[in-house]
Amino acid sequence: MRRITSCLALGVLLAGSASLTGCIVAAPRPVAHVRVVEPVHARVWVPGHWGPRRVWVGGYWR
Repeated sequence: MRRITSCLALGVLLAGSASLTGCIVAAPRPVAHVRVVEPVHARVWVPGHWGPRRVWVGGYWR
């Protein structure tokens, strides 16, 4: 009888501690701002790409 009571008490304690855990709320990701560029006569837009060492190279007019 004592073993059943101790197992039941342990189960109640574990269930109680699990019900008191909270959730983690992460901050929202920052919004990426897109720059609108007007087309230029006789020029070509080179889109952005990942350069060496995983660095983002933005687009540009050539």
